[in-house]
Amino acid sequence: MMQNIKPSSSDTTLLLRVLRIARPFKNLFWWSIALSILITPFSIAQPFIVQQIVDQHIVPGIKEGVLMLSLLYIVVLLINVVMKYFFIYITAKLGQNVIKDLRTKVYKHVITLKSRYFDTTPIGTSTTRTINDIEAINNVFAQGVITITADIITLLAVTGIMLYTSWRLTLIVFITMPFMILATYIFKEKVKISYQKVRTQIANMNAFLQERISGMKTVQIFNAEKKESLAFREINRKYTSANLDNVFYYAIFFPFVELVSSVALALMIWLGAEGYLEDKVSFGALVAFPLYLNLLFRPIRFLADKFNTMQMGLVAAERVFKLLDTKDFIEDKGELVVDRFHGKVVFKNVSFAYDDENYVLKNLSFQINPGEKLAIVGSTGSGKSTIINILSRFYDIQDGKIQIDDQDIHAYTLQSLRDRIGIVLQDVFLFHGTVYENITLMDSSISLDRVKEAAEIIGADVYIDNLPGGYDFLITERGSNLSVGQRQLISFVRALVFDPDILILDEATSSIDTETEMVIQHAIEKLIEKRTSIIIAHRLSTIRNVDQIIVLDKGEIVERGNHEALLENENGHYKDLYEMQFADEIA
Repeated sequence: MMQNIKPSSSDTTLLLRVLRIARPFKNLFWWSIALSILITPFSIAQPFIVQQIVDQHIVPGIKEGVLMLSLLYIVVLLINVVMKYFFIYITAKLGQNVIKDLRTKVYKHVITLKSRYFDTTPIGTSTTRTINDIEAINNVFAQGVITITADIITLLAVTGIMLYTSWRLTLIVFITMPFMILATYIFKEKVKISYQKVRTQIANMNAFLQERISGMKTVQIFNAEKKESLAFREINRKYTSANLDNVFYYAIFFPFVELVSSVALALMIWLGAEGYLEDKVSFGALVAFPLYLNLLFRPIRFLADKFNTMQMGLVAAERVFKLLDTKDFIEDKGELVVDRFHGKVVFKNVSFAYDDENYVLKNLSFQINPGEKLAIVGSTGSGKSTIINILSRFYDIQDGKIQIDDQDIHAYTLQSLRDRIGIVLQDVFLFHGTVYENITLMDSSISLDRVKEAAEIIGADVYIDNLPGGYDFLITERGSNLSVGQRQLISFVRALVFDPDILILDEATSSIDTETEMVIQHAIEKLIEKRTSIIIAHRLSTIRNVDQIIVLDKGEIVERGNHEALLENENGHYKDLYEMQFADEIA
């Protein structure tokens, strides 16, 4: 839904906050302000020199001094051009430097937010805040407050010099000013609304495209191309309509400004000529005033648009600041830093809810001793993956306590805690880059030899070597040019290369073929011998040899024991799951 932009008492506060982020570049800021002031006298000096040439030399017929004044005019013009170049360049550089730092600050802030933020916030929203909205803030500097200041200074100076030159001609020009002010106000209000419509529609289009392109396989599977094309056509129509509304107001305003300025010029020539004939206005003033008129109307012509541009930047800044002011991140108050974990994990009466109301885990208690292997099984939604999320502190629990090596996990720094826990997820995410870069996650301290060694341990080296380029093979976005099994193997190497003390496998073999599963299963058996391991799996064949199994149902432990013991329970959940999976073999 579109949010109307309304001037508020907080606009000034917001503008001051935007200007404060330019503090590291204060030299550029003050240079731009200084140039905006210095440009004015050189701008208004040009018509003044023309007036002097006409009144003091051309009308009296005195040739001496014309060349000097003409050269002075050229020098003033060149200085004005050079200063305008530096003014435009410095204001643009100031804006780009500000948004460069702000973009980095926003990204650093976003990556520290809780997982809950990413669960509830569309990806497109965070992307828009980090790119589009921050880019709009640039306009506050490049086309906003500084250029508006320069234009206002120019308007005041031109008005003053016009009154000094001829108050009669100035009053004639000002006859048209009420029409100009009214048109400017109407234009500003209309464009403000149309700008917001455009931003709303482009946001809708981006969200639609991102979702449909990401889910294109589903669209094609269900033969929904025509339906989606019609839906996009409607969104595209609304976006185009919003842009045309915006163009409509510009198409009316600028010709109207030209009309008003032409009327002002015509009145000035008509009444000014009469004043000249009555010896009330000098001929030089009559010649110079069209130049003054251009200097007066040119800033007015663009002031309304610049005010809107600046306000759009402030609206974007408000959104960005709202994100920066979000404190929805995991508190990192722990001070304990360790090089290794022994691997003892204890859950004591742990209860957790993602929304603080509907509890996913209820009074959960279990213990894993160093080097032991724990398997967690249960139906979908029983809370298996949630255990991983709270152990690694992607979410904080509401009740109970989680300990590693007899220390509450909150006692460890987040980096120290997560450094020693390796996770292989069911849904593997690979970045655009080489196999080597995806395994090391750009950690330059991890050598290629170390990566190859880890790949050999789990048997992934054969698969990687068969890729074109091997470890330099370029993976496309989300690993779309790899099979599910290849992606799983790479993620497994990624986890192992960091040599974790606690290894978590979340459905790590649920989406791969039997042959690849055998490779990974062999690697698991070797790797978990010296590591505390938590294995979450639907395939019960992968957990026959673990030390203990806990069965979850609706967030509670309903059974626990090893494979053989759980199968002896005739009415147990585990036995039911086992018989469903191996019905053919049992028969």
